[in-house]
Amino acid sequence: MYLVVFRNRKRADIDRAAYEAQAADMEALAARQPGYLSFKSYAADDGEVVALSEWQDEASARAWGRVAEHRLAMSAGRSRWYAEYTMFGCDRPRTHRFP
Repeated sequence: MYLVVFRNRKRADIDRAAYEAQAADMEALAARQPGYLSFKSYAADDGEVVALSEWQDEASARAWGRVAEHRLAMSAGRSRWYAEYTMFGCDRPRTHRFP
């Protein structure tokens, strides 16, 4: 499994409806990509968002990064939506489960 962790803070002045529409489109498109396993997003009280996507392997995650529509959305993220972000790619993360 390959885990992508995307931490971000949105700009204060963004069009929330337009952002949410693009995010929903990207989530639906990602779910159709080979190797996609899951996606979840969590918002903290201080405004930081952490999004987690799981892929079968690094090649699948990187292929998603090359999808034309996703590349356009990433560009919009830098120019319109995000004040800052950090992305982590984790190959074979150590996993513990309970129970």
